[in-house]
Amino acid sequence: MPDLTLYNYDLDESCYKARLLLSFLGLDCKIVAVDVFPGREQTTPPFLALNPLGRLPILTDGDFVLTGTEAILAHLARAHDPSERWLPMEGEAFARVMSWLTFSARDLDVTITARQRSLFGPPGDETSLVAASRRLLRIMDEHLLARGYTGEEWFAAPHPTIADIALFPAFALSRDVGIDHDEYPALRRWSRRFRGLSGFRVMPGIPEYF
Repeated sequence: MPDLTLYNYDLDESCYKARLLLSFLGLDCKIVAVDVFPGREQTTPPFLALNPLGRLPILTDGDFVLTGTEAILAHLARAHDPSERWLPMEGEAFARVMSWLTFSARDLDVTITARQRSLFGPPGDETSLVAASRRLLRIMDEHLLARGYTGEEWFAAPHPTIADIALFPAFALSRDVGIDHDEYPALRRWSRRFRGLSGFRVMPGIPEYF
């Protein structure tokens, strides 16, 4: 039995981020399916014992229980990637990764809400959510465009990091809310590079082709 267990919902982009890094690292992990919609199983007592906030993903690494997508990515990269490429510890690259992880956790949450509103219909002003998502994708596109002038192809380092993993689903799934990817040429090029990484895997809503 693997020491790693991921409590997962296939349609959840946050769970997808964890699955991506597990695949990129080639780690053996037990995947436990959780009935988030419509069952809301993550809010039942057994799961609240693991995460009182009632959210996924949840990762266990031996006896260690970890919640929060960005924290899970950082732990997997720190504990299971001896090359330190996915979470570089060198000062500037580390700081850039952490900056984009913060952006993903705090700001890109609106893109998750917009997609959930579109797919599942919870309360929310879809028009304003999509407009906010467009603004955030524009920030990402302009950052990559600027890095491209100096020959850099990834968000935080000369190679892919967990920052790229944290940011990828927001763009890749944005067609679900009617956002045209042609508006973001730098993100389109980055997305093609990301899909070409060894170990890349898809999720529902993200086809294998681009």
